[in-house]
Amino acid sequence: MLQVFGSVWALLLGVLLLMLGNGMQSTLLGIRGAIEGFSTFEMSIVMSGYFVGFLFGSRLTPELIRRVGHVRVFAALASFVSAILILYPTITNPWAWIALRVIFGFCFSGVYVTAESWLNNAVSNDRRGQALSLYLIAMMAGVVASQGLVAIGDASGFVVFIIPSVLVSISFAPILLSINPTPAFEATKPLSLRALYGISPLGCVGLFLLGGVFSAQFGMAAVYGTQAGLSVASISAFIAAIYLGGLLLQYPIGWLSDRMDRRLLILGVAAAGGVACLIGAALGNIFAVLLGVSFLIGGFSNPLYALLIAYTNDMIDNDDMAAASGGLIFLNGLGAIVGPPAMGWAMETVGPEGFWMFIALMMFAIAGYAAWRMTRRPSVASPEETASYAPILPTATPVAFEAAQEVYAENLEELGEIGSNDDTIETDRDSAA
Repeated sequence: MLQVFGSVWALLLGVLLLMLGNGMQSTLLGIRGAIEGFSTFEMSIVMSGYFVGFLFGSRLTPELIRRVGHVRVFAALASFVSAILILYPTITNPWAWIALRVIFGFCFSGVYVTAESWLNNAVSNDRRGQALSLYLIAMMAGVVASQGLVAIGDASGFVVFIIPSVLVSISFAPILLSINPTPAFEATKPLSLRALYGISPLGCVGLFLLGGVFSAQFGMAAVYGTQAGLSVASISAFIAAIYLGGLLLQYPIGWLSDRMDRRLLILGVAAAGGVACLIGAALGNIFAVLLGVSFLIGGFSNPLYALLIAYTNDMIDNDDMAAASGGLIFLNGLGAIVGPPAMGWAMETVGPEGFWMFIALMMFAIAGYAAWRMTRRPSVASPEETASYAPILPTATPVAFEAAQEVYAENLEELGEIGSNDDTIETDRDSAA
């Protein structure tokens, strides 16, 4: 692990700084929107704009990279990101913020594609899983730390918006100056959604519903906090707990997934997340309970994303794994676009508790669908044949997604070789007998 870190530390530092800036802006917008008098539904549309831009950016950035190269695309999109962070407090209009969020999402998607391309190119195949783990830790650590920075300034002013702009600008230096050579980029064509659904209905439906959970959870958390009357420091702690849970519970749940029927674990994790949300709706006015529930929902939803991907991979031939990533990302992106407006409507209808009730509904829907699918299709693989869980975040672009798929495929190949060797040993023993 240390050797891998030594080869990609500059890139990870850049990603850490990027996530410090991105994590700050999402929380700041929720707080500043309330100060400016934006309605909950208006803020939900603003937050949804990011995911619209991110979805299109994931699909269009590879073509831009092929035309002008990584460095130019990265520099151009990063400049827009830095400028938009300063424009937010200057143009306090919900329609302007929606447009800025769409552009911001598009640009950040491109920045991710570029950074992840370099990460994928900087390590050998046998170390790609370790590199992805370090990348996940850097991203989560950046977002968690960013919540502490939110509380140091006044969200009604300009200075606190300048900080993330500076952090994002600084993050480009280690990425652009120390990563060499510039990697090649080849985008793969996705499987059709019909074919993908035929292969794994649970994976497709689960990722669509989970897209709504993530976008509502991370896009509307600050809006919920302001509507619930939390202070800026409390909102920051609340959001940090969500990400901290995602970081700390990712690996224990992943360890379990390699040792039991994934569908049963998907059902259990989703149901537990739904129950945690119901507790949040009932007792969210107690801050200690609120922190505990936010930790749990982050800890259940983030691993659930990787669980659904791993289960889908169990259904797919190795050669088709990279192609399937495009369809899975697209479905998750569609759910992410729908999530904030749906939650905004729920919060305007029933109050702050609508935040928890919406997420609970989505989590129980995933659990229910998983239970129904278990009655329709028997398990296709034993736990010994699926030891290939790879941690991956919902913010992953096709580059990181396909890198995780490669790790998965390599693990399956290793298991196949072990199985072949075991069969040979048994044959030799039978012959000797």
